[in-house]
Amino acid sequence: MQLCETLIDLLVASFGVDGKELRAPTRCRRNVARVRQIGMYVAHTSFGLAMREVATGFARDRTTVMHACHLVEDMRDDVDFDAIVTAFERIVNSAFSTWRMAA
Repeated sequence: MQLCETLIDLLVASFGVDGKELRAPTRCRRNVARVRQIGMYVAHTSFGLAMREVATGFARDRTTVMHACHLVEDMRDDVDFDAIVTAFERIVNSAFSTWRMAA
């Protein structure tokens, strides 16, 4: 799914993680997993993609996406973490504003 691929590229650029590791279908380091979870959360909440669609785009299972969304939502109670997610949401919304108009 092209939307998720572009979102992954933005994750790599914004958080400085390895794109190959982020896209790998296997388990990875905690910091990379956290960035992926943020990406899955944003794909679901900002774009309204179904968890099944997000799972396909990130090469993960639907239950993994569900876990990521719950985890990120709970972690947003931390002010610093919330600021990170909010900043990334702004980047994504800015980058995809043209895409939303076309859809």
